[in-house]
Amino acid sequence: MTGTGTGTGIDERLHHVVIIGSGFGGLFAARALKRANVRITLVDRTNHHLFQPLLYQVATGILSEGQIAPAIRDVLRNYPALRTILGEVEHVDVESRQVHVDEFGKPLTIGYDSLIVAGGASSSYFGHDEFQAVSCGMKSLDDALALRGDIFGSFELAEAERDPGKRRRLMTFVVVGGGPTGVEISGQLRELSRRALRRNYRMIDPVDTRVVLVEGQDQLVGSMGNYLSRMTQRDLTRMGVEIHLGATVTDMDDDGVVITKKDGSTERIPAATKVWAAGMRAAALGPILAAAAGAETDKAGRVRVNPDCSLPAHPEVFVVGDLMALGDLPYVAEMAMQSGAHAAHSIVRRLDGKPTEPFRYRDLGTVAVISRFTAVAQIGPVKVGGFIGWLIWLVVHITFLTGFKNRFGALTRWAVSFVGHGRYERALTGRWVARTRRPAEPA
Repeated sequence: MTGTGTGTGIDERLHHVVIIGSGFGGLFAARALKRANVRITLVDRTNHHLFQPLLYQVATGILSEGQIAPAIRDVLRNYPALRTILGEVEHVDVESRQVHVDEFGKPLTIGYDSLIVAGGASSSYFGHDEFQAVSCGMKSLDDALALRGDIFGSFELAEAERDPGKRRRLMTFVVVGGGPTGVEISGQLRELSRRALRRNYRMIDPVDTRVVLVEGQDQLVGSMGNYLSRMTQRDLTRMGVEIHLGATVTDMDDDGVVITKKDGSTERIPAATKVWAAGMRAAALGPILAAAAGAETDKAGRVRVNPDCSLPAHPEVFVVGDLMALGDLPYVAEMAMQSGAHAAHSIVRRLDGKPTEPFRYRDLGTVAVISRFTAVAQIGPVKVGGFIGWLIWLVVHITFLTGFKNRFGALTRWAVSFVGHGRYERALTGRWVARTRRPAEPA
């Protein structure tokens, strides 16, 4: 490793595994290598491991950011052969087996024997990248915190607004995308307005909040089948969510969105807060790595890999999680965990003189919470909803949250939010309220 000291107590002669990314793929790769006779360097541009499926609960004030994003150095503190580097990967030289990193403005070159790339994904705007500037994604901690500021800031501005039309705009939330993330954030926005904010305001009634869910397909949570899709639509409708199926967002600005329906008609919805939960594309590192390694990418920029998750011309490089293209795998957290661990086990097998094996994904199911005590869950052939679905959701998320402190803290917050009415994470400053401006206000 160039540009690093040797006083770390790590044997520099050991096989060196570099892991790019501290998400599910990177974390489970590191965990799988804990007892292997290797040294590990983990590189990420953030200092935390993000439990992305619960971002919407940070955005709606249920959980704090620390409960879903523990510091990666703390998570891996008991890994003596692992070093964490905070920096941005700019290039991978697969011929010389080097990773080039920008570490706080300083160039750093890291050599590797094996490389696991778990760079994740970002939001896809389907050719309308201009929508990014006027909506909130749901991919990063920054996204969740910005959305939290928009949500609670909108209610504060509505309380101060005298014009009924502008007030309605401030209290209208449009969610684009009817997958699990879109369903969960829509349900929580209604829960927030119906229960948590009751009697908090004097000039507005939060129950009047309008939540609009726009989905381009003919059903919500389509991957979960017709039965759970109908159940999800029924429960959200009962909560007061306005659902537009077979509709696409064709224009979006600060003041609202324009949706085009199946019959070709259009509707403009004035809305201050727009949540983008539709589609994803590979992180920028995917195409960069593919170009360097002579590999192919799919339409979303994911890198095509061998059955064992390695690159065709460079078997020492593994691509896992949302960044890899392999068959028709679902791009969910569980797939990232399993593929990250598989890449680590493949490295160990090679060191033991054994051949690698194809990656086989074990589908453990899909869950989506709709409201308190109501969720839909698909576990193999079993499809359930209601309270049983919510219990499954609870067990799954408690199981995979990183660390006892985070599990205990999340359970406490869920008890307050689901059994009671409270939302702990509602603190705002003028800076956050100013993000959601009235239409007539200058930037």
